[in-house]
Amino acid sequence: MFKVLNTDFKAYAFVFIIACLLYIPFIGNMPLFDWDEINFAECAREMLVSNNYSDVQLYFHSFWEKPPLFIWLQAISMNLFGINEFSARFPNALCGVITLLVLYKTGKELNDQKFGLTWAFVYASTLLPHLFFKSGIIDPWFNLFIYVSVYYLIQHTNNPIGKFGYKTAIMAGFFLGLALLTKGPAALILVGLTVTVFFVLGRLKKISSFKFMAAFFLAFLITGLSWFATMYLKGHGSVIKEFIDYQVRLFNTEDSDHGGPFIYHFVVLLIGCFPSSLFLILAHKKSNTDTPYQIHTKRWMMSLFWVVLVLFSIVQTKIVHYSSLCYFPLTYLATYAIQKLMSGQYPWKKWFHGLFVVVSTLLGLAFLLIGCVPILKPWLISSNMISDQFAIENLKANVHWSGYEWLIGMVFLGISHFSLAKIKTGRFKFIYLLFFGSLFAIYSVMMVVVPKIEQYSQRAAIEFYKQCARHEFNVETIGFKSYATLFYGEISPSFKSNESFKKYIEMRRQELEAKGINIEVSYGLIRTHWLLDGYGDRPACFVAKVTDEDVVKRDCKQLKELYRQNGFIFYVRMPNEN
Repeated sequence: MFKVLNTDFKAYAFVFIIACLLYIPFIGNMPLFDWDEINFAECAREMLVSNNYSDVQLYFHSFWEKPPLFIWLQAISMNLFGINEFSARFPNALCGVITLLVLYKTGKELNDQKFGLTWAFVYASTLLPHLFFKSGIIDPWFNLFIYVSVYYLIQHTNNPIGKFGYKTAIMAGFFLGLALLTKGPAALILVGLTVTVFFVLGRLKKISSFKFMAAFFLAFLITGLSWFATMYLKGHGSVIKEFIDYQVRLFNTEDSDHGGPFIYHFVVLLIGCFPSSLFLILAHKKSNTDTPYQIHTKRWMMSLFWVVLVLFSIVQTKIVHYSSLCYFPLTYLATYAIQKLMSGQYPWKKWFHGLFVVVSTLLGLAFLLIGCVPILKPWLISSNMISDQFAIENLKANVHWSGYEWLIGMVFLGISHFSLAKIKTGRFKFIYLLFFGSLFAIYSVMMVVVPKIEQYSQRAAIEFYKQCARHEFNVETIGFKSYATLFYGEISPSFKSNESFKKYIEMRRQELEAKGINIEVSYGLIRTHWLLDGYGDRPACFVAKVTDEDVVKRDCKQLKELYRQNGFIFYVRMPNEN
């Protein structure tokens, strides 16, 4: 499929154009999702509103969970395109374009041009990596910086001498520092463990020297600690302490409702990264034709993959994107296995073929069932299969379906099974058609189905927040956490300077601290109580889920119900009604 292009320029131009077409269109066609997407977008919006770009803020107060680099990218995007969904997601769309270019470049240098082009295609055609480039979460940039750091470590440990040794060591440290500025110390932990595993697998052979290690750490410290040093010099040392405490807590405890079994990420990668995930299994087989450099690179990729997978399987908090760094080594190894299959070095065994048939069928049926939601909805609502009343009410949303969405699953099943039948006969070029079927399904689902799912899950609440912003009403939630009230409710920093808000904090300080609530970091909770108690200077609106209705009736009798829709109940309280 991928013939060698006669110039590098043509190859880069080809990858760039395809990547732009894949990742940029339609990224603003639906609201942001709670929590993570809206959380980061709100931090960027508050930078613009407050004109304070040095501090990451939430509720216009220091937000210590994330460093600022990705938030800065979103803030730049919002300055260019306005405060909207497209701006919030554009940095990751750009990251997708850059990632495919990087994969082509590094794949070509690690192997050859055909490998680089194939790797970029494989990565783009894999479900979860494609999805994340159309989101507004931090991980795509974090993963890219770590991969580039590891790439330079691959280069450095293959030839750690002279000026080349300094260059690769410094570049590895620099990009690791950018990863630290993007998401935090997990970057150093991940790369440090990967180096350790690579070192052990290499039978403890020396991989560098002290002078190069010093250059690596110096570049890392200058880059990664620049913002933290600035914060400390500005007298915000407490923010750094809170940030470190949060990172430790994230590794040691189960966050909110995001728990799961040890095999959680194994299943996520197996299903969510089809068909690359299955080719990865084959890549574990040794090949006698690999050059020393290919063996060296493969060992690094295996080390990175298993470090990320095992580490985040141990971590108590289980969220899909925590294992997303695996996508780089996973797709590299999948591309490696594909090339071995095509050259006749790896056999296509019956058990392997059966595994492909099973997983592709399960995915195709999932796409098919999602497309049949409007047909299945009456039965799902009346069958008592769903015990969550909120989910049942979500399903009652009036969402327009064309009636042909189920065809996505049928086309995927058809392409997958046709490709597999050809591959079984030894016609391995049909592997590319298998990936093309995956790309078709991913793109179609993202463009056609996901916006409809969003309408079921949160659209009623989002529209209410927007109405509150238009009328300049305050809005908060009761019983569940949301950042959408801030972004779509367009919260203003003026509430912090409101005299009644200041007095309210002082009045309830002892009571709140007795409950273990930190006054300095719980502005959202305090603002909610302030509005509930009627101290705001404007009408205050509240949103609760139907599952919390009894609690609201018992504890918030001062609220007047406005209406209810799709699992949400909307309330209002006028100011000074005590």
